[in-house]
Amino acid sequence: MDAIPASGGRLLFEAVLSPHRSLSHNAMFGVVGVMAGVSLFVTTLMYMLGAWPVIGFNGAEMALAIFLFWLNARAARAREVIRLVGEVLEITRISPGGRTQAVILSPSWARAELEERPGRAPRLLLVAHSTSEEIGSQLGETQKRDLAAAINRALTRWRSPPQ
Repeated sequence: MDAIPASGGRLLFEAVLSPHRSLSHNAMFGVVGVMAGVSLFVTTLMYMLGAWPVIGFNGAEMALAIFLFWLNARAARAREVIRLVGEVLEITRISPGGRTQAVILSPSWARAELEERPGRAPRLLLVAHSTSEEIGSQLGETQKRDLAAAINRALTRWRSPPQ
């Protein structure tokens, strides 16, 4: 991901987009630990009261909660990198599993556009000739507008370098 494309050149713009997560890695372990502690307390209490079938349901509920936290943490590893380097506008998508997909566009005709959708956040598209790629699907409306403006400024600087 840190390699500059074969065209070489100077890095003019880079944006790394990742999904927002409200819990840090350590906070997630803390929440799961508290859940496990409370679950153990409730399970022990139910066992002592003779309601032993609750143990299985409580265990299944904890396993499901841990699995869902794991899925959330795994999804947070996804990334989208937009770079303007030399003669290349590159969009690199990295899946939660680590698979990489790159799309190369020519910055000569590229522009960032917002496609308005009533009642929903707009779609942010990088358009070059007849090709368009949606980027930043995990961003909110304000972040998409800011990113579109930043990309368009970088493309303008690329097209009109200072003399």
